[in-house]
Amino acid sequence: METRTLGNSDLNITRIGFGAWAIGGGDWQFGWGNQADADSVAAIHRALELGINWIDTAAVYGLGHSEEVVAKALADWSGQRPYVFTKCARVWNDKREIATSLKAGSIRRECEHSLRRLGVDAIDLYQIHWPAGDPAETEEGWTELANLQKQGKVRWIGVSNFNVEQLRRSRSVAPITSLQPPYSLIRRDVEAEILPWCRQHGVGVIAYAPMASGLLTGAMTRERAAALPPDDWRSRNPEFKEPKLSQNLAVVDRLCAVGKRHGRSPGEVAIAWTLRHPAVTAAIVGARNAKQVDGVVGGAELQLTATEVGEIEENENHPPDS
Repeated sequence: METRTLGNSDLNITRIGFGAWAIGGGDWQFGWGNQADADSVAAIHRALELGINWIDTAAVYGLGHSEEVVAKALADWSGQRPYVFTKCARVWNDKREIATSLKAGSIRRECEHSLRRLGVDAIDLYQIHWPAGDPAETEEGWTELANLQKQGKVRWIGVSNFNVEQLRRSRSVAPITSLQPPYSLIRRDVEAEILPWCRQHGVGVIAYAPMASGLLTGAMTRERAAALPPDDWRSRNPEFKEPKLSQNLAVVDRLCAVGKRHGRSPGEVAIAWTLRHPAVTAAIVGARNAKQVDGVVGGAELQLTATEVGEIEENENHPPDS
């Protein structure tokens, strides 16, 4: 599988990575519903068998559970060890209430907990999950990530969900290896400023939700969207409700038409569309079982023509890919 260097790092990562959000399970505020750990481990193993060489998780996914499942999968894996990326800044209390903290002490504690849960000596890429409301606190947290890098607890440091001003401020403190933004056919706001800025400054981009959290896979229907259980965060997401749902399913129809010509699923076409942007290094692709991995991995290699991109977008007038 093709690899690319992530930003200023020595990490040569495959065009897609395994996203471990959903495998955190459903027993928390942003869960995806019930999830069997055995299915999660099988999904990770299948991804690694097919050549994917990095896993992206976060401490808050399942309130620590996702990291533990990743560790279990790696303990049972006899092949080459993949890179492990995780995130900090989203913390929880005994009542399972989630908040954001980028205080230095909190970041240090989170890092130690993640190292223990993952069973690793160093985290390959440690990322701020969300910025704080106070710019000074965000800067404090980023400074602490740089300190953790100097101490060898993390190899490279990045951010997620930052705007250009937050990127500028952070870059003045320490080099940014990567940004993790949401980017898909139905969420394109990063094209205007953020992706061009990253490309100009050599910041790697690992896009999350290229299939819009399952909306663009072809498996989501009106009936399934309406039946999403209460412990699946998508049941509260406006994109899965009318009037947006019909608009999003129309996008899927166009993905299906293009995919049929290539023998690819609509999800793979959606992934290929995200990867076609020159600023995007790679995309995070979630899966909850081995079969789902088989249905999306081809998106890493699919090359769309300009005509096909126009067909998928219905020739809408969007900012150029630069």
